[in-house]
Amino acid sequence: MNLGLTLKAPKGLLMVNISRQYSRGSIGFFVPSSPPLDPEKVKELQRFVTLSKRLLVMTGAGISTESGIPDYRSEKVGLYARTKQKPIQHGDFLRSAPIRQRYWARNFVGWPRFSSLQPNPAHWALSNWERLGKLYWLVTQNVDALHTKAGSQRLTELHGCMHRVLCLDCGAQIPRGVLQERFEALNPTWIAEAHGLAPDGDVFLTEEQVQSFQVPSCARCGGPLKPDVVFFGDTVNPDRVDFVRRRVKEADSLLVVGSSLQVYSGYRFILTAREKHLPIAILNIGPTRSDDLACLKLDSPCGELLPLIDPH
Repeated sequence: MNLGLTLKAPKGLLMVNISRQYSRGSIGFFVPSSPPLDPEKVKELQRFVTLSKRLLVMTGAGISTESGIPDYRSEKVGLYARTKQKPIQHGDFLRSAPIRQRYWARNFVGWPRFSSLQPNPAHWALSNWERLGKLYWLVTQNVDALHTKAGSQRLTELHGCMHRVLCLDCGAQIPRGVLQERFEALNPTWIAEAHGLAPDGDVFLTEEQVQSFQVPSCARCGGPLKPDVVFFGDTVNPDRVDFVRRRVKEADSLLVVGSSLQVYSGYRFILTAREKHLPIAILNIGPTRSDDLACLKLDSPCGELLPLIDPH
């Protein structure tokens, strides 16, 4: 799908034009096809949740596709299936100022839409489970802040969050919205045509468009800025890993929602659950790395199925 966006920033005023096809069809486009809901499978998930007293839920990109954010690996609709684009690598971002410039130019264009996206029924269902005492802890591999927007508090953002920015030199943090204002001030006449959308919120630009884009430095020390997320090739903070592993060991069951578990940072907790002999259920359209370890596997849209489950 070719999504055309035009960004203009004359005198600090942003104008983003999104194609009619994009505004109407993007959410459905990013959700892979799946079989109709099986009432018996719904009953099995209901039983799984009912029997759980300390339920830990781990979510991945598949829970956010219904909010309009594409994932990487879904058949036909994931980023890898639709384009030849690859996510930015941690090492490349650290060592190359031109790569940081390209990343931030793309992110600047994509941010207004990415930051405006809202939770879907799956996010709200999990937040409700927490409020009613059913959900013991929620671990997300996503960086979109949609669980936070839905009100989840017993939450670990395993890979960080795009709504925060940090300085690589002094560690200072600022909200991503503040950085957007600095981008606008530095690039008052910059214009870019963008195509496509990536799971981490940026878009695709040509090298010619990127070259004139100005990137601010840390206001405190002048160091380079990076979104507070774990890029590909980086590792999750060990303290955060230990914290989540403890939550898994304290749980009595684990439900995976919208993740293929191909990335080890999430898969490791499935291994921990197996070591503790915890029952594992997986809700994900398409196969996952841990289907053989699950007592229940469901192939349904998260926002369609989770609201049907009574957390009591």
